[in-house]
Amino acid sequence: MIIEKYNACFERLDELEQALCRFFNHLGDWPYVEKFFALISRIGNGVFWYVLMIIMPVADPVNGLIASLHMAAVGLFCLAIYKLLKNNLVRQRPYLKWNNIRNGTAPLDLYSFPSGHTLHAVAFTIVALSYYPMLSPLLVCITLLIALSRVILGLHYPSDVLVGALIGTAVALLSFFF
Repeated sequence: MIIEKYNACFERLDELEQALCRFFNHLGDWPYVEKFFALISRIGNGVFWYVLMIIMPVADPVNGLIASLHMAAVGLFCLAIYKLLKNNLVRQRPYLKWNNIRNGTAPLDLYSFPSGHTLHAVAFTIVALSYYPMLSPLLVCITLLIALSRVILGLHYPSDVLVGALIGTAVALLSFFF
């Protein structure tokens, strides 16, 4: 019963967001744009964040280790929420739903809601910036590009990205109280 309500809600959202998905997806019609955002998406698979978590303790042994452990804990909690939502709220990806939206890169899993790349990028950025605010130009830029890449590549609806960002923000902010 609950799943049917979510499916009906997603159907309405899909219709409302189709034009926006198509607009962003067609930005990838230029080969270098699609390749750039495919690279950004791959970076968002975790590689960038894992490298950052390794570099921080090397560059700043005490605070860097604390920051890395904090990011890892937040990442694990985000992963649990992400898996729970993805596996229960099975929203079809835009490129699978609409013929006029192209898949720019292979997805990591079957479903669209929420954007795990965005969820993790936002959460990691908030935590990392609480320790190293001087990284904000780099981390905010990468996070925004990761979020944008998911829609340009036809893998997510804008609402998937928005909800992923909201969840990532909530988890990161709540982590400062524990």
